[in-house]
Parts: sequence; C-alpha cells; structure tokens
Amino acid sequence: MPGMSTRPVRLIALMNQKGGVGKTTTTVNLAAAFARAGRRTLVVDLDPQAHASLHLGVDSATLERSVYDLLLDPSLDAGGIIRRATENLDVLPSTTDLAAAEIDLAAEPDRLKRLEAIFAALGDRYDHILIDCPPSLGLLTLNGLAAAREVIIPMQAHFLALQGVGKLMETVRLASRSFNPRLRVLGVVLCMHDPTSTHAREVVADLEGFFEAGRDQDTPWRYARVLRPPVRRNIKLAECPSFGQTIFDYAPDAPGAQDYAAIAEGLTREWDALVAKLASAASPAPTHAQVSTPGRQAPVASPGAEASA
Repeated sequence: MPGMSTRPVRLIALMNQKGGVGKTTTTVNLAAAFARAGRRTLVVDLDPQAHASLHLGVDSATLERSVYDLLLDPSLDAGGIIRRATENLDVLPSTTDLAAAEIDLAAEPDRLKRLEAIFAALGDRYDHILIDCPPSLGLLTLNGLAAAREVIIPMQAHFLALQGVGKLMETVRLASRSFNPRLRVLGVVLCMHDPTSTHAREVVADLEGFFEAGRDQDTPWRYARVLRPPVRRNIKLAECPSFGQTIFDYAPDAPGAQDYAAIAEGLTREWDALVAKLASAASPAPTHAQVSTPGRQAPVASPGAEASA
C-alpha cells in the first residue's frame, strides 16, 4: 500500500552511454545511503544486463516477472514484482528479456511514458526512486529521462569520458525540450577517482569550468556541479556485488562507503531544505522542484506544466 507521506517523491535517473564507469555501483550504493538515512528508496533496474538487481541480491534467473513485464503492461501490480533488498531499500528487477523492449514498444504511441505510468501507480510508496539506465541512449534510457526529474552522471575523470559529457547533456536537453520540460541535471559523480593524478585534476577542472560557464544559460544543466566528495578507487566496491550486498553491508568502514554516504548526506540536506522552503511558501508544485547549486535557487516548474508526447 502507498505510504501516507505528503513529501514529493525524488526521481533520479543515473545515466552514461559508456559502460564500466561506475553507474550501477553509484545507483545501488547511493540508494543504500538514502535508505540508511530513513528514506524509503527504490532502485529501478532498466539495464538488460541486470547488474543492479544482482548487486542487490536478486538473481534474474529466478524471476517470473520483472520491469520488462511492467513496461509492456503498466497496469500490472508492481508490488508483486518489486523485491526487498534491505531495510528501506527495494529493487524493481531486470532480466535479459528487457532487451526486447526496444522492439516490443517501438510502435506504441506512449512508448516513452511507460515507466512514468509505473511510478504514478506506486503513488507515494517511496521517498526516493533511482533509475539505473542502460549504457546506451535508446528507448529504455529515454523512458528513464521521461520519468525522472533529476539526472546524475557517474563518470571517471578521463579525457574521453569528459568528451562524452557534452553528448549526454545534449541528450538531456533534447528530452527536456521534447517530452520532459521539468528535467534537470543535478551533477556528476566522479567514480574510481585518483586525486593524485594530474590528468584527473585537469579533467575535473575542465568539468567544473563547463558547468560554471553555463550558469547564465537556460539549459537543463544550469545548476549542475561536480558532486562531492569524489568516490575513491576502492576494491571493496568491486567486490560487494558478487555477494549481493551494498558497500554498507559488505564493508561499512571502506572509503567507498564513506564517500557515498557523504554524497547522499549532502544531497539529502539540500533536498530537505528545498522541500521545507517550498512547503512554507505553499508552492503549488513541489514535486517538480530541482535541487540547486549551494547558494543558488533552482527554478520550479509551473503547476500546469505537462510533458508533450
């Protein structure tokens, strides 16, 4: 049954078209950090590789139904498909069947809105929903961008990864203009980070310069920034998925646990402050609010804003 909370649901898509950058690791462990802070959190595994599901102890081979079935028929009861991972943390699991969704939904007029319909049926059952998008820019990722309100980009501080950020931003801009005008880029999480590397420091400086240069432009990344702290290179983060555990269950004292907990704490503090401000001002549409860069107030969508088909 949906909860009784009147707080807005935070909807975050984590995306990067390049694989192996820490996207799923960030999705799962950031979600676990939110859950540890008492937030009812759902991880949505939109990747046919089902790595987020496996990371949270769900073997896709044992599933009768998955997110694939819900995308084909959003009227199905999601409660019978969602699995509990740990306290306050659930997962809507994936299977390899999900790869067929691109073809199965290609002719459907509402093909970009299927995930949004699933979330609408969940009501306020969760405080936070994190979407692990596949490493591609196809229909599944577009569903994630249509349903989300915020985007986080996990990446490594490498030159080629930096070049890909521009393409990701343009994808978000296209989604914002075409079907989700409320979508905003929250920021970048630096994964497997080596702070002693001169190259890494130069890439981070370039990335921060890119965000700063866009502060006065009307773009979805106007208030984006590099989220702190960077996630240090840590073997425990690579090991914990094989045990079906988050870093907080597997190695709670590891640097990776400390870094994800700190990122989540900062995001939670900003979100709570914004929600409280909107509530005190009786804002008509807190669900559409976006967290701003510290010291800057992000725009809030008008209450009647509707995404075009």
